[in-house]
Amino acid sequence: MNTRWDLIRMEKMTWMDFAQKTDSFIILPVGSMEQHGPHLPLNVDSVIAENFSFRLAEELDAVVAPTLKYGYKSKPLSGGGPLFPGTIDLSGLTLQTNIMELIDEFYKDGFRKIFILNAHFENEAFIVEALDIASSKYGDDLLLITSNWWDPLPQETIDAVFDQIPFPGWALEHAAVTETSLMMYFAPDLVHEERMVDTKGAIPCCYIKYPIEKDAIPGTGVLATAYSSSAEKGEILSDAVLKRLIDILTPYCS
Repeated sequence: MNTRWDLIRMEKMTWMDFAQKTDSFIILPVGSMEQHGPHLPLNVDSVIAENFSFRLAEELDAVVAPTLKYGYKSKPLSGGGPLFPGTIDLSGLTLQTNIMELIDEFYKDGFRKIFILNAHFENEAFIVEALDIASSKYGDDLLLITSNWWDPLPQETIDAVFDQIPFPGWALEHAAVTETSLMMYFAPDLVHEERMVDTKGAIPCCYIKYPIEKDAIPGTGVLATAYSSSAEKGEILSDAVLKRLIDILTPYCS
């Protein structure tokens, strides 16, 4: 039996079905394999990127390519860096090259509109570099758009979600309220609420030092508290982001 999103998932399509969708956007979710504290799984960023992509594709009749589930190195104070088992990193060049080659393949197959949805803070620069190089290659014949899931959020949504604790900033919002709430909404079976700790969180730092000191962030790997997270807040975040992304992409769908 088909699941809700099987008709828009590239890996579930036949080559003939895929070939008939080239007038649509193809959406590439990009995540990471990174520690997210004791209460969330290693694939948080990929789950979030996929779920936003599926919902967006459903609205726009687009295609969702298989998720890139490995990302660039997390910085110590925005993910923990190499301090935790299970954080598996690519070099920036590898990530950039992977995205560039996927763009080439999508183009060869006939797609002329590509949207990359990122859910890992450190991936952004390498995604943008890949798009810049691809745009120089294909020019006006290829539309390339990218966004981090959090960038379209209006301030009123952030204020509504952080109604009980202060917003710590996106660099420290790791395994905290937004990601935990989105996971409670998108994949509640992967959230271990009983392991959630009301950690003090990390102290913002204006520099990066190597070798990385093991006590640079809390031992839990949580950079800011997840206190007050809920599936209801996850739905608020999801709805707000999707509305803005639909507004961004819809003018190019005709």
